[in-house]
Amino acid sequence: MDQSVLLDQSDATRNEPNIEGMGPIVLDQRVAFRVWAPNANRVSVIGNFNDWKADVHPLQREESGCWFAIVEHAKPGDEYQYEITNGDNTFRRIDPRVREVTNSVGNGIIHDPNFDWQDDDFKMPAWNELVIYETHIGTFHRSDEDSVGTFADYIAKFDHLKQLGVNALQVMPIVEFAGDLSWGYNPAHPYAIEMAYGGAEGFKTFVREAHKAGFAIILDVVYNHFGPSDLSLWQFDGWSENDKGGIYFYNDYRSNTPWGDTRPDYGRGEVRSYIRDNAMMWLQDYHVDGLRLDMTLYIRSVDATGQHEIPEGWGLTQWVNREIHAFKPSAITIAEDLQNNAYLTKSDNEGGAGFSSQWDAKFVHPIRDVITQSNDASRDMNKVRNALLHNYNGDVFQRVIYTESHDEVANGKSRIPSEVDSADPDSWFAQKRAALGIALTLTAPGIPMLFQGQELLQDGWFQDTEPMPWENKDEHGGIGALTAKLIHLRRNAGGHTKGLTGQKIDVFHVNHQNKIVAFRRSHTGGPQDDVIVIANFANQRFENYEFGLPAGGQWKRRFSSDLKQYSDDFGGNASGHIEAEQRGYDGQSHCGRVQLPPYTVLIYSQDAS
Repeated sequence: MDQSVLLDQSDATRNEPNIEGMGPIVLDQRVAFRVWAPNANRVSVIGNFNDWKADVHPLQREESGCWFAIVEHAKPGDEYQYEITNGDNTFRRIDPRVREVTNSVGNGIIHDPNFDWQDDDFKMPAWNELVIYETHIGTFHRSDEDSVGTFADYIAKFDHLKQLGVNALQVMPIVEFAGDLSWGYNPAHPYAIEMAYGGAEGFKTFVREAHKAGFAIILDVVYNHFGPSDLSLWQFDGWSENDKGGIYFYNDYRSNTPWGDTRPDYGRGEVRSYIRDNAMMWLQDYHVDGLRLDMTLYIRSVDATGQHEIPEGWGLTQWVNREIHAFKPSAITIAEDLQNNAYLTKSDNEGGAGFSSQWDAKFVHPIRDVITQSNDASRDMNKVRNALLHNYNGDVFQRVIYTESHDEVANGKSRIPSEVDSADPDSWFAQKRAALGIALTLTAPGIPMLFQGQELLQDGWFQDTEPMPWENKDEHGGIGALTAKLIHLRRNAGGHTKGLTGQKIDVFHVNHQNKIVAFRRSHTGGPQDDVIVIANFANQRFENYEFGLPAGGQWKRRFSSDLKQYSDDFGGNASGHIEAEQRGYDGQSHCGRVQLPPYTVLIYSQDAS
């Protein structure tokens, strides 16, 4: 052992002011390392800065159970690991807080924290104006069909999304996982960015350029389990009980999840801080605009019944949400829980978890059921009405609504066109009813979300091996135009549909026999605000269909899903504008008549005059 090196390092450590932080901390011409390993007898940092020799840079134990050292001449780009001794066992581990790795079973890389954000000052859209596009970096676009999609590949397709009109990208998990292909819900290194996608700098560039293009970034994070494979956190410092995961995990029955025995120990302060710091890292260091937490049911309870609660898991989500909203009040946090639990989106002062919004099972499941039924007679209009009216805590924007997500189009389920017509997902039936689902998503109360490829009438099911079918832009570009028009209306881009950004809904017309529903959306009400939506869920055309209107005068048709510009297979012969008759109907003061094609949505509103 080189004693002079040890002396120099020890002197440097003693003379330094207190250095806070965990993981590799980049200083001037050197790097400090701190790692939590309370059961270790010895910890050294090894890397290409010391020829991977464990006796050169041992870390000093701190009272907290952390180990610390400053390494002269270590620098960003260097590879490293920790060598840990526990009793008679000596082994190597990747830093739990490393920002980059060579691969999931390789070495950690010291990441340069400096980045040119080019004065990024992106402002998050108001939540009632959000239109979310759930997306997967590895499959959205591949410049090389034999490789995985990257952040740079994705940026090259921003124009498509700008034309579509979405203003928030919900990115499926991007932390380092085993291999190069994955949905991302198997996080091996929760602080590191997947190198196959472009690593930490690639993601920072992606966020910066997304902001320039007008997109908020909502990142999907996984805190209900880690791994389970290529998991360097497992028995990190050599200690465990019951042959479980050690210091980062529960070591009893609470460890069990559907994805392995890898539930983090939400009751241990260091693990709580590990997750809290991870959540804050995305906002502070990567400028993301919100987080979507994967399956929070398994953070707050042991199993799917929800009966075996984990109170410290609930408390952790409260803490994380408080911290995020204090740091960035405009940031949105979304829970995937799917148990219709209103307390998820109540404030912590009310005992709630403090999420901004949550995925709404009471929209996606009934709407998918209605539009995929093989027989019109089986379509239940009560399910549509109830799905439209559902909310949490009296706030319609506390729910995210959708008909397709990564979960809804995999694991035995397919995209809407394939569910409607598995033999011919390009058929008239598949196109019409897929358009019905998109239209309901973008006109119902809530924060609407689309899944990548939905605008291209993508069929089949989601797989991490198959890229988006960009060739569909030629064949089904009309569905993209239909979607873009609906997004234009949903965001009130033309100034005539403010009601679609409002809290109010009145489902005033439910025709169970003919399978037709009509409803009014409004913000404060009146011309350019009130929006009337009428949806035909049956394969039946009506020449003079009558329904109520809340005011007299002319109601202009803003949208018809039956236009031929959306598909050559569509009829294109729905009614145009409506002159309201001063006759009460459906509990409204006036009524109107329209030509209503099969499986069609029509949208009306009034000009200011």
